[in-house]
Amino acid sequence: MNADQILTEIREANLSYLMLAQSLIRSDREQALFRLGVSEETATLIGMLTPAQMMKIASGNTLLCRFRMDDDLVWGLLTSHGKGGAANDTTNRLHASIVMAGRHQEAA
Repeated sequence: MNADQILTEIREANLSYLMLAQSLIRSDREQALFRLGVSEETATLIGMLTPAQMMKIASGNTLLCRFRMDDDLVWGLLTSHGKGGAANDTTNRLHASIVMAGRHQEAA
């Protein structure tokens, strides 16, 4: 993949992310705040963006979204599939969700 292709992919990802974020915010604001990990102010701004504004913001060369699972505990829980069966997978995903929810509350 060359540099132009990477920039094109970043711009497409940005636009998809903004469109998804705006849709979530407009349909269920509280759920969107949790799932997106954004503040009330950011959600308000994203919710009010026009299509032209979204296109302009998305056209940058920096990803607008990022991985929120930035610690070994959450990654370990999410990637330990196949170790203990389906019941263990479900428990690990639930545990990861609880850890991330707690972090969202701390940030708010």
